[in-house]
Amino acid sequence: MTISETLPVIAIVGPTGTGKSALAIELALRLNGECINADSMQFYRGMDIGTAKVTAEEMRGVPHHLLDIMDVRDEASVAEFQERSRELIEQIRGRGRYPILVGGSGLYVRAALDKLEFPGTDARVRERLEEQARTEGIGVLHARLAEVDPESAARVKDERRIIRALEVFEVTGRPFSAFMPVREYVTESIQIGLDMDRALLHERLHRRVELMHEQGLLDEVRTLNEQGLQEGKTASRAIGYAQFARALENEDYSVEQAIEDTTIATRQFARRQLTWFRADPRVHWLDALSPTLADEAEAIIRESTR
Repeated sequence: MTISETLPVIAIVGPTGTGKSALAIELALRLNGECINADSMQFYRGMDIGTAKVTAEEMRGVPHHLLDIMDVRDEASVAEFQERSRELIEQIRGRGRYPILVGGSGLYVRAALDKLEFPGTDARVRERLEEQARTEGIGVLHARLAEVDPESAARVKDERRIIRALEVFEVTGRPFSAFMPVREYVTESIQIGLDMDRALLHERLHRRVELMHEQGLLDEVRTLNEQGLQEGKTASRAIGYAQFARALENEDYSVEQAIEDTTIATRQFARRQLTWFRADPRVHWLDALSPTLADEAEAIIRESTR
């Protein structure tokens, strides 16, 4: 699919809690843009409080895409996101507007912007590998991966990724590492990264989790459980939802413990996000707390499009 090159894609990236959505909306208002969500957990209907999803009021009339598009039982697919986001980029450009990608799911951002090929899947192969992991142990599968794809074996350690890497090898005959993305845009893009002092971010994330509880995250999880949250392979792992679901199910696990564990997990996630995006030399980094943040971001965009 050929994407029109008339306007660059603007991607607002960085750790959770740095104000990416607010900046994206402000830039959309200034530059005549539309926002495309690249946070995989915000795809899910009803997962609002725990994902800090923007409200209709916060959107300030800016069109938003790829929010609330999936049921909590559905499994998110980065390959499907790639197809849909690139179609949206073309459509938004066709309206003479800036596509503004916003979110902290690093692989999803790269799927939209970079040359990245996704190998096919085979449910039967995956189910057989999952059964082998249960009966023989994941160590056996990891050893097999080391034989056919040592590069991936050295990099992936959790069961889900080991199984996926073996599935790719069996389906395609090529190692999973052969499908790794290269830092080459498929279309003109500008990435703006937000960061802030680590201690301030940690405190901000702690307060954010407390606020989510005050806003009714426990009730949100209770409602989503009734809709099949625990059946969803992707949604059930979401930070905050897993912890608060445990508090509902286990009387020995308090809400206070859920808040603490969610805060810890969120801080760890923010660290991983920062590591991911800092590794990309194309990102223009800005102080998220700068009083002139929007002006600075707009200046980068205008300078890049001269």
